[in-house]
Amino acid sequence: MQKIGIFGGAFNPPHKGHVRLACDFADRLSLSKVLVIPSFIPPHKSAASLAGAEDRLAMCRLAFGGDERFVISSIEIDRKGKSYTYDTLKTIKEQNPDAALYLIVGSDMFLSFGTWHRYKEILEICTLCTAARETEHSLADNPYKAIVSDLPALHLNSTKLRAMLKNGEDVKSYVGEKVAAYINDRGLYRD
Repeated sequence: MQKIGIFGGAFNPPHKGHVRLACDFADRLSLSKVLVIPSFIPPHKSAASLAGAEDRLAMCRLAFGGDERFVISSIEIDRKGKSYTYDTLKTIKEQNPDAALYLIVGSDMFLSFGTWHRYKEILEICTLCTAARETEHSLADNPYKAIVSDLPALHLNSTKLRAMLKNGEDVKSYVGEKVAAYINDRGLYRD
């Protein structure tokens, strides 16, 4: 049976924490592939500081490139509108009826999972996977029977990176050289 990871998000910008989490679950679960899916309009996040969809798609290609297990998908960008995970998973399941699906989410999204559109139906389609991003996030309460990675907590998120970029700080060590160069060349996150 094919095992497919689904890793959606704003990826605004994608960073090494995203890659690390996806790699961990790809290895841990022996996933055939991981679909990395930038959202068009994330329903749980403000669109005010959102880079364009095509820019986020391009940055994902740069961040996750070089590992054949990662497939960058524009399914949510092509669909336009709010990017609901349920709709995306339903489409992927229809295309891969015999595959086991694993939805990879960061701890911030895991903690708000009960507020997601059709979250109970999401759990019927896939297995939820998460990791603690920061030590203050307790994942002891796991009502969704998620697979929880034991990766050491990582104090990194896209909001902090955007603030650093706005202040003219170098983020290369957090996003990698290619993504940092892309951000700089395109003038992203400066205002």
